[in-house]
Amino acid sequence: MKISVIYHSETGNTKKVAEIISQGAKLDETVDVKLMSVDDIDEAFVEGSDAVIFGCPTHRGMFSWQMNKWLGRTRLKLAGKIGSVFVTEGYIGGGAETAEMGLIGHMLVTGMLVYSAGTSAGQPFTHYGAVAVKDGDEAQKERARIFGERIARKALELFGREK
Repeated sequence: MKISVIYHSETGNTKKVAEIISQGAKLDETVDVKLMSVDDIDEAFVEGSDAVIFGCPTHRGMFSWQMNKWLGRTRLKLAGKIGSVFVTEGYIGGGAETAEMGLIGHMLVTGMLVYSAGTSAGQPFTHYGAVAVKDGDEAQKERARIFGERIARKALELFGREK
């Protein structure tokens, strides 16, 4: 099974959170997780992935224009894949939920299967996706790791280990 984690990071904070999510998604040796910047996408890996997790910082209460540009221009086949999101923000109230909903809108338009686990998996809740202030405090980092794990488990449940 393959999982792509695609991120844009302005200061390095989002990349750090993406790395934590990737570690959580790497359940065992049968799960291949690849971390990619929007500036360096392995298109074949993404198209072969069962799940794609998108992450970026907030900017003026929305998600970054760099991620928006990539999402608007990509021609990759994303339909039918699990799609999940995470964002980083400079401070509490920096637009995380609005940014996540914008990213989710892109996923719906492309036909992705939006998943976050929400409240169904218990604590910690991830209503729309994972959120961290800057690169996250310890609780936010643990939530990011668990978020990655939950997405991988859902992908296994829906798609199995082999295509």
